[in-house]
Amino acid sequence: MDTTAVLPHGYTVRAPEPTDAEALFDMLAAYNTRLIGFADGTVEEVADRIVEPGFERGTDGFLVLAGDSLPVGYGTTFGKGDRQVVGIQVWSQQPAVADWLFERTMHRAREMGRESGHTEITVDTDIYRADEAQRALLSDHDFTASATYHRMRIDHTDPVAAPAVPAGVVVRRGAFDDVTRRTAHEVIIECLRGQFGYVVRPHEEWVEYLDATSTFDWSQVTLLEIDGRAVAIRLCDDDHVETENCGYIRVLGVLEEFRGRGLAKFLLRDAFAADADEGRAGTILNVDTNNPTPALGLYLSVGMTPTLVSEGWRRVLPVN
Repeated sequence: MDTTAVLPHGYTVRAPEPTDAEALFDMLAAYNTRLIGFADGTVEEVADRIVEPGFERGTDGFLVLAGDSLPVGYGTTFGKGDRQVVGIQVWSQQPAVADWLFERTMHRAREMGRESGHTEITVDTDIYRADEAQRALLSDHDFTASATYHRMRIDHTDPVAAPAVPAGVVVRRGAFDDVTRRTAHEVIIECLRGQFGYVVRPHEEWVEYLDATSTFDWSQVTLLEIDGRAVAIRLCDDDHVETENCGYIRVLGVLEEFRGRGLAKFLLRDAFAADADEGRAGTILNVDTNNPTPALGLYLSVGMTPTLVSEGWRRVLPVN
């Protein structure tokens, strides 16, 4: 492997293990708190990502330790779909460690491309806009800021009335059988196609991924049908319950030909009412403001406000 970055003397690197989750969370929480003022995650979320289907921690995860036990850096490389798009992530407050992890994750990304028979790959990463060190590192390596994400939130200080179901719409709650899960996945694929960083997961891997996510269960899927056809979806989970006592909308989508009928607003207000009824302090979601749909305006129109900004960076490069 051709590298120029070197780890500081006495530092070691190995693959992450599930037993590292708590120590790794402490490191990531310190990193995030320095940037945005709070941890923005949980131990369970870190544990889920270590064993995420499709992530081969033995080859694609790099945990840097000071001595034998203290995590000081972490990097991951994740091949999406057929691995023509590869996601990398790097965390370390120490510039020398961050540089080494960046080179190592990029090297692994190229390996993935070659192993999959590609001559060129796209490498994506997401960072907080406040992370000036990462922005400089990515810019220095010819990455381009290609997407802007706003975390949106609405607070529930009073009871929220459940919205009326739009005329001609049937609401299906839960996805407990394979037929419904396949339908849900197909709607998500159609709605998210073309969005930054989105690559279709094989259906079985998608199901396995959600099954392995500790904050999700299949009751949190809602489908809208018109004339027997699924045309819109909302997928929620409990990612922000422990940290902020908020519900979280992971996916919200309406098939293109059915947009403009108030389906997305119904799904939003339905989620707000359910979260308020559960005693949640609010509801959170993330929106890509480069989204081909006017999604940001939709969320603002129902009373949500932006609370945090992140960016998606991208580089297309040959794998040789």
